[in-house]
Amino acid sequence: MATVVEKTGIKREKGWLYYVDKRGDVSRARMARGGGKVPKGKPQKVAKCGIRREEGFLYFIDKKGNVSKVKMKRTGARRRKTAARGRTASRRLRAMSAPRRARAKRRTARRARR
Repeated sequence: MATVVEKTGIKREKGWLYYVDKRGDVSRARMARGGGKVPKGKPQKVAKCGIRREEGFLYFIDKKGNVSKVKMKRTGARRRKTAARGRTASRRLRAMSAPRRARAKRRTARRARR
């Protein structure tokens, strides 16, 4: 379930992509396949919000035109990636010199503690 971060009440127009930009404001850019000719130009600011983003959340403009956030679900891909890394890491360690191997083991131990 998404939670509303900022009530902006933006009215959407057809052919525009609405998003939360790097500064936390709502901007819009012309879509390549949004119907009609695509005018060249920079994205336009629609509303100034100044939202501070939290890590692990996806920010979007909901149907009512408000800025909302929802927790990202990323467990499946991350689990598979770490399992594969464990198998190949042991092979790589055997091929390294002793001092380099010790540094790599310390680094992986630090990562595991996080």
